[in-house]
Amino acid sequence: MKKTGLYALAAATLCLSSCDAQSQSKIGNILNQVATGANAGTPSSLEIGNALKQALEIGTSAGADRLSAKDGFFGNMAIKIVFPTEAQKVESTLRGLGLNALADNVILSLNRAAEDAAKEAKPIFIAAIKQMTIADATNILLGNKDAATQYFKRVTTAQLMEKFSPVISNSLSKVGATKYWTDAASAYNKVPFVKPVTTNLTEYVAQKAIDGMFVQVAQEELKIRDNIGARSTGLLQKVFGYADTKK
Repeated sequence: MKKTGLYALAAATLCLSSCDAQSQSKIGNILNQVATGANAGTPSSLEIGNALKQALEIGTSAGADRLSAKDGFFGNMAIKIVFPTEAQKVESTLRGLGLNALADNVILSLNRAAEDAAKEAKPIFIAAIKQMTIADATNILLGNKDAATQYFKRVTTAQLMEKFSPVISNSLSKVGATKYWTDAASAYNKVPFVKPVTTNLTEYVAQKAIDGMFVQVAQEELKIRDNIGARSTGLLQKVFGYADTKK
């Protein structure tokens, strides 16, 4: 650390006990800047691994919590689950017959089931983070902006499907989706000359829920990479600041 940094640190520390709140806030900024300067430089492999794991655990935990809350899926137009593509004629036909409430109930219940299943995601992501090697961490840090998301897709998709499917199956029954879907499909299949719909609802919702999780993970990853304010610790500032110089 340069002498000017030492002087600033000493002066700021002495003032902390006697300055007003506004001054203390400014002093805190000075201390942070000095500390950041002291931590500048090339991070070690261990620091890269620890910082990336710290950032991803914060991000994926926040994302899972957000999606598992009420309207986490239903209120997010980017990931809201609608009728399966092969069953969209079911929805339009039902609405054409004046059965709007039935169609709406199907959509709401699919999203409620996904929100219920999202609670299972956090421990799976955290386990994947803990098993991440230093090579994985370095490749993710210096890789594309979705490198972490792609890593999670590779190592967690099978586990997520295994965990989500029974939860979603139970949730679909609990929130009435199975009944609504059966009623909707039955009503549609009775329409003359239509091709009967036999969609596996659990499989469909589980896959859409997993897709939605990865959309959220990607958003959290971008936040850490691009939003300096989201780098909440000195270690994150050092490691991601280093990554910024490599872009």
